[in-house]
Amino acid sequence: MLEDPRSAVDDNSASDTERDTVFDDANGDLALGDLTAAVEKYRRCVEIDADFFDGWHALGMALMKTGHLREAIGAGLQATILRPNDLLAWTSLSQMYVQDSQIGPAEDAKANARILSLGGRLVKDAEQDTQP
Repeated sequence: MLEDPRSAVDDNSASDTERDTVFDDANGDLALGDLTAAVEKYRRCVEIDADFFDGWHALGMALMKTGHLREAIGAGLQATILRPNDLLAWTSLSQMYVQDSQIGPAEDAKANARILSLGGRLVKDAEQDTQP
């Protein structure tokens, strides 16, 4: 039996709504200084939507602030995978590496951030690949 394609759209909308609600709650916890609750909710966001850049980035920063550096670096790396041309993602990843005393990788991430800050790109956009 074929499924109504509109139901998939409705499911995605429901997931996005739940994700966004949890993300907003996590941001509220962060603002109130409850980092443990924020981390828990940011984790939930990326469980709901593994491609949610803002969730990965926020999770990484919150984990860094709570001293879970290796896990923060993993979340930071995921953010750079999702948006390889995002200046903030690379800058944050560099900070995570510094906090973990990984100076070589921190310098590499900082170099990528510098390229982006000067208007460069680390990865070509798909649209640019098809243009002459």
